[in-house]
Amino acid sequence: MLSTSWLEISEESDFSLQNFPFGVISSPAAGKHQPRCSSALGDYSIDLSDLANAGVFDGIEDFLDVRSVFAQKSLNEFMSKPANTWKEVRCRLQDLFQEKNAIIRDNPRLRDKVLTPLIDCIMHLPAEIGDYTDFYSSREHATNVGIMFRGKENALQPNWLHLPVGYHGRASSVFLSGTDIVRPSGQLQKNAKDPSLGSVYGPCKLLDFELEVAFFVGGKSLPPGQAISMDEAHEHIFGYCLMNDWSARDIQKWEYVPLGPFGSKNFATTISPWIVSPLALEPFKCPTSAKEQSDPEPLEYLRDPDYSSYDILLAVDIQTKNGTRATVTKSNFANLYWTPRQQLVHHSITGCCMRPGDLLGSGTISGSTDESLGSMLELSWKGEREVKLGGDNCETRKFLQDGDTVIISGIGSKDGVGRVGFGACVGKVLEQGSKVAPGPGRGSWVKME
Repeated sequence: MLSTSWLEISEESDFSLQNFPFGVISSPAAGKHQPRCSSALGDYSIDLSDLANAGVFDGIEDFLDVRSVFAQKSLNEFMSKPANTWKEVRCRLQDLFQEKNAIIRDNPRLRDKVLTPLIDCIMHLPAEIGDYTDFYSSREHATNVGIMFRGKENALQPNWLHLPVGYHGRASSVFLSGTDIVRPSGQLQKNAKDPSLGSVYGPCKLLDFELEVAFFVGGKSLPPGQAISMDEAHEHIFGYCLMNDWSARDIQKWEYVPLGPFGSKNFATTISPWIVSPLALEPFKCPTSAKEQSDPEPLEYLRDPDYSSYDILLAVDIQTKNGTRATVTKSNFANLYWTPRQQLVHHSITGCCMRPGDLLGSGTISGSTDESLGSMLELSWKGEREVKLGGDNCETRKFLQDGDTVIISGIGSKDGVGRVGFGACVGKVLEQGSKVAPGPGRGSWVKME
């Protein structure tokens, strides 16, 4: 049975009683000038610092410093707590906003202090991101890209079914939803058919989005040389967000041999502002699109006894500068071969230190149908076909143009369970050479209409 709250919550809200995501907000309109740890319910942010000062989190094990933790400008200290502490905080929040709970409901002063309309909030990056790694974990996506460049017989590289392939990105260019993205410049292959002719310098002509879901690492950091086991992996996944790993395909084509992407990926990665806990997603657990890993079976350290994903509907819209808006992709978080747990375990198997606030991306999440392809590279099949956007001008795209806004959304929805969303993951492409001052994403919590 669906629980009800004393706070009015629309059925279409991303932030139901099932959710309670974590983020960082400020609100000068509400007198909250400094960023603070928060959650969200319905159309309101919930100030976790004010709740902590009111004593509602007292008694939670391993959380004696709750007041100082939630007074921070990022979630890193909260992320460093044990997984059971995250669980208890979420349980307290769920209980406080149940219909019959009067602690906040019947205390106008506390209610006004704790709740701020989201429309009055400025979102900030939820964590200080120390390191960022992006994986390549959708078999459908990897197969499509392999067919394009190597042919159907050699679509997957020999190692792909044996380990989660990944590369290290730039934490310095992870931006919050709402930040504009400047078209990058770099070296481009002079002649598409003859690399021996060298390169030229210029703006990227094949700018792309990548539909991804990322997770933040949490829990206590292990000492150097000690790996996270599969049994421990769930204790180190703090929560999930939506991600767009912007890609310059022409720059990538010239540079990626032999060490993989570099400048083609390091200029911008956009994430949604709210972090959704694995507990909030639990009702949406489902098989992966692969169903099993048996041919070949992973090495023992990578075998996941709970091999599964989440039924999260993912969508990508493109809105042009002319006002045309179209949904170009409908995919699902289930379309992953390698799970987040496997990504984390493999990342740490060498003894690599994983720290609270580290960000790990899934890689492009594509499905098996044309409408579920997670990048323009696939949708246009490396530029060989047009993607129809419609509108009065019958607009089409092969890759992104200046003025295009990319909007990624993700929703878990199930009868008897509150809707769970992440807020929007939005970025607008600006022409090469534009000046942007990175900063908080104003109003980026909303669904763009």
